[in-house]
Amino acid sequence: MRLTLKEKRAVTGVVAVRYQKATKKEKQAMLDEFTQLTGYNRCYASHLLASHGKQLLLNNARFVAKISKRTSHGRQKLYDHHFKSALKMIWVMMDCICGKRLAPMLEEVITRLELHQEFSVDDQTRELLLKVSPATIDRLLAPDRKSLNGIATARTRPGTLLKSQIPIKTFSDWNEQRPGFVEIDLVAHEGGVNSGDFLQSLDVTDVCTGWTEVQAVKNKAQIWVFAAIKEISAKLPFELLGIDSDNGGEFINNQLLRYCQQQQITFTRSRTSRKNDNCFVEQKNYSVVRRAVGYLRYDSEPELKLLNELYSKLRLYTNYFQPVMKLVEKQRLGSKVKKKDDRARTPYERVMESAEVSEEKKQRLRQEYEGVNPAQIKREITRLQDELIKMSSKKAKSWDEGKRCVNKRTGRK
Repeated sequence: MRLTLKEKRAVTGVVAVRYQKATKKEKQAMLDEFTQLTGYNRCYASHLLASHGKQLLLNNARFVAKISKRTSHGRQKLYDHHFKSALKMIWVMMDCICGKRLAPMLEEVITRLELHQEFSVDDQTRELLLKVSPATIDRLLAPDRKSLNGIATARTRPGTLLKSQIPIKTFSDWNEQRPGFVEIDLVAHEGGVNSGDFLQSLDVTDVCTGWTEVQAVKNKAQIWVFAAIKEISAKLPFELLGIDSDNGGEFINNQLLRYCQQQQITFTRSRTSRKNDNCFVEQKNYSVVRRAVGYLRYDSEPELKLLNELYSKLRLYTNYFQPVMKLVEKQRLGSKVKKKDDRARTPYERVMESAEVSEEKKQRLRQEYEGVNPAQIKREITRLQDELIKMSSKKAKSWDEGKRCVNKRTGRK
């Protein structure tokens, strides 16, 4: 039978009185019985029984050792509730990212927020925010992180017509060290009902910098997808050099192949049913698109306009204020794989560091960045998300009422 901590303390208090008066031989027998009863290590048990109730005089202060009370080390908490509330405010505004991504951005984000009068703390709290480690951030925010989750479904239909003309490119082949080589994919907004037309989000992600552009289209028809690709290529802060897609018919078609050949853009595709070949854009499908618009059904013109308005704000928030880490080294040690990432930086910072991007485009990016208030952008994104949810919920309610009316007329349950 194992004793509780309270019972162990009670036993220790009783045994310690007899132990301190006993002879050496009697102490050995008492220790045998005490360690068997409590499960304590023999050396620890001896110290516990010998020191219990003893008095210590230190700087004219008298201390009494008592097993029922824990010793207070007198260390004050470094991170008080003011610090935690300030950190949580920034963390929520930064879309609840992990400590390794948040810590390198804190100084820049705090500076931007103070510039736009969105953030104010005392000097001590500000200094702590600039020094806090990624591990401490995750530890302090762990209770607030427990409620975050989601599931994705694939709706890709294969396009076989031109597969032989478009070379396969896998994850291991991606080694471009310059911006311009992108992965593209569609995210379906069918809401779990795969019938009729519904909106799609075209996600375009640069492999080198992580720069992401998203645009909503009416459906998977190649005319809308092709138009969105051209529109997004004009927004990119660098020249489009290569496109890598999955095997869906919305991408594998004559129109896109001809366009790439005319513009001297490298066009490649992934292997069938191998999502890791498009790992860069697949990651953004969740972290950017799904986290922003969820899994509801969107299929109307007003929703299309609202989605694209949301994406126009989201591109600023994602590319300027959402740091990303890139894998720089991977080693296999027996059954374990050791991975090493670089320092978390935003896509904007990575573009500005690239020697392949012209100074003219960098200057345009600087001007755009200087005019962006991250807190205001986050508020606008939240407002548009709420409008989308209301619009979708209202539509679903109308659909349910219409279904009940039809069932009432036909006598169905």
